[in-house]
Amino acid sequence: TQGMVLKDGSKMSKSKGNVVSQEEIIAKYGADTARLFILFASPPEKDLEWSDAGVEGSFRFLNRVWRLAHYVMEDVKAKGRSVDGPIEKEMQYHIHSTIKKVSDDVEGRFNFNTAISAVMELVNETYKYMDMEYDHATMKEAVETILTLLAPFAPHMMEELWEILGHEGSVHDLPWPTYDLEKTVRDVVEIVVQINGKVKERLTIEREAGKEAVEKLVMEIEKIKSATEGKEMKKFIYVPGKLVNIVVK
Repeated sequence: TQGMVLKDGSKMSKSKGNVVSQEEIIAKYGADTARLFILFASPPEKDLEWSDAGVEGSFRFLNRVWRLAHYVMEDVKAKGRSVDGPIEKEMQYHIHSTIKKVSDDVEGRFNFNTAISAVMELVNETYKYMDMEYDHATMKEAVETILTLLAPFAPHMMEELWEILGHEGSVHDLPWPTYDLEKTVRDVVEIVVQINGKVKERLTIEREAGKEAVEKLVMEIEKIKSATEGKEMKKFIYVPGKLVNIVVK
């Protein structure tokens, strides 16, 4: 079934005088913004609540993508260096997990709203990466992935940005991006550290770290040292990749 378009809680209709002019929206924000907002605001089978603030938000997001592509334009065009450090591995995780998420949402479930949300998160991570001494090859992959994933939702802008980055041919003629399943799994994970079942700290560790290594890291945390000082440790429970619970008396 197809959901209805609502405005201020009521069905949008000429008789109620609450119709939004498509021509005005396109003239002010562009067709890509209108398309992106409609697909992002609600799944196709649900009612869509029209929101001027939501349209503004979609417009700002596309402007962020535009600025990102222009900021790194020369680096993306250049072949640059290729580094495989921990920062690059983390960025690879964001790139490939986003491709997987968007592919699953679009191809299997038609959940365009969550697919767009995933690309928004990738844009945020790419901006963070841009503030570091980034690897040009990794940045190139991140930006080009963003453009190809957004192409069905904002076709005009993505086509222009693809050309600006020095590519020949259309972004819409490209095959859909593929992901490396191994890169969709983080090398590091964040675990919760509890004392007697109460959360005291969070800790980032290597995914494959064993119990002894984790215990050593945990017991070096000042907050944990203070909380357990003078107490008898009854148990050190480690649930791999999830949590530590220290039982003290």
